[in-house]
Amino acid sequence: MKRIEGDFDYIVVGAGTAGCIVANRLSTNPKTRVLILEAGGNDNWIWYHIPVGYLFAIGNPRSDWMFRTEPEPGLNGRSLAYPRGKVIGGCSSINAMISMRGQAADYDHWRQLGLAGWAYSDVLPHFKRLEDHFLGESEHHGTGGGWRIEAPRLSWDILDAVGAAAEQMGIVKIPDFNTGDNEGVGYFHVNQKRGRRWSSARGFLKPALRRPNLRLEKEVLVDRLIVENGRAVGVRFIRGGEILEARAKCEVILCAGAIGSVQLLHRSGIGPADWLAPLGIDVVLDRHGVGRNLQDHLQQRAIYKVSGIRTLNEIYYSLIGRGLMGLDYVFRRRGPLTMAPSQLGIFTRSDATRGRANIQFHVQPLSLDKFGDPLHTFPAITVSACNLQPTSRGTVRIRSATPDEAPSIAPNYLATDEDRQVAADAIRTTRRLMNQKALAPYHPAEFLPGPSVGDDDASLAKAAGDIGTTIFHPVGTAKMGAANDPMAVVDERLRFRGIARLRVADASVMPTITSGNTNTPTAMIAEKAAAMILEDAR
Repeated sequence: MKRIEGDFDYIVVGAGTAGCIVANRLSTNPKTRVLILEAGGNDNWIWYHIPVGYLFAIGNPRSDWMFRTEPEPGLNGRSLAYPRGKVIGGCSSINAMISMRGQAADYDHWRQLGLAGWAYSDVLPHFKRLEDHFLGESEHHGTGGGWRIEAPRLSWDILDAVGAAAEQMGIVKIPDFNTGDNEGVGYFHVNQKRGRRWSSARGFLKPALRRPNLRLEKEVLVDRLIVENGRAVGVRFIRGGEILEARAKCEVILCAGAIGSVQLLHRSGIGPADWLAPLGIDVVLDRHGVGRNLQDHLQQRAIYKVSGIRTLNEIYYSLIGRGLMGLDYVFRRRGPLTMAPSQLGIFTRSDATRGRANIQFHVQPLSLDKFGDPLHTFPAITVSACNLQPTSRGTVRIRSATPDEAPSIAPNYLATDEDRQVAADAIRTTRRLMNQKALAPYHPAEFLPGPSVGDDDASLAKAAGDIGTTIFHPVGTAKMGAANDPMAVVDERLRFRGIARLRVADASVMPTITSGNTNTPTAMIAEKAAAMILEDAR
């Protein structure tokens, strides 16, 4: 086996949202040698940087792993595309750019599960240290960090009208979703800088690559961990068809995400023995929770036709409109080309018994069948509602020991009575929103799920299965847990239970999903992980 040249203290697997931050922080000491391995390539494509490029990057094998779910019973047998970033910066290079921490109660719940150091008051300093926030330094936000956050650089009258409709429903208008309680209506803040996407690669990895003690290897597929005497001592990877290995004196840190980290662990013989042994994989550690506890936000993408007001659909099909969009972006870095997939957010409760906001609306001034498809030819908006605190749990597992074979992803959406009820109530809430007086001048007409769908629970739950789709937030497949938790994969310091010198620092460690978009919480996990690694090393 050929050893890669160089001697390393830490090996970071994955240069996505988390890996870029971990590598940056660990390499601040010039005496610490860090190797970061990324299966994707460089972000040298224009659509990684122009915000609206997500329309071209998602569903493109250049930038997306092109995973699919298993046929989902809760979605009436449908299989969904399951995008994951295949580039430095990972999903932060192709995602929605929405800056969203979730709710303080999410992290306080983690602490209640026995995870010391994960209450909201504990993680808030790590959120702040990451940030360079346009609102400036405050009790809620930080400045000077690598994670640039700005206000959106465009507005739409139709979205203002939807916001007014939400207020008519009694939902309060708030200027900032990231103060601990995100219940309300407002415009999302975005990970952009002057109209360009600001990924983890741009904010953390590229500045750190100027350091001679940090080495990045792109387009390498990590096949397995090297475990000797119960310790992770390195990794084996494939580069250009050649099998290589690298060794770490201190630790190996997995940052390949809720899908990728599980694939690597399984190929390494770490996971449920009854899953791995039939694949001919020697079991190194029978760890029941590796690949279980998958959670994701399922959204019901309701679409409403409108009239008498502008949407992106008709601009898209106008040569003049597209030309003006391009000019606005070139000369002012403003306009529709700076759009995140969703601009207006609404956090509310699906019914009055809920103790906190449990559904999130992503409202878009456009409509299409799915990402990668053209926009509809009629004026319309999309009003997607997702369950923020799902109770369904799924699995991720490899199909074989072959490193480049896509895994089996089974989110198990709408598997519980509670999730089906929330989905039905979310569609009812959508209909109530669209029937408010503020929207009456624009004559919203339900296109999906459609006026033929009744208002009873059974009809609405079936409709949710017909129109539901992932919002690309897989978490939880290598969960943090207390010592008495049989599903726990890592402890509260993200150390792998049963294998020394191995940590996981990505979205897979979340014991329960956060109440909002998951990219910013993943960045916080990486920031906190790096701090703990450096602290433990001392």
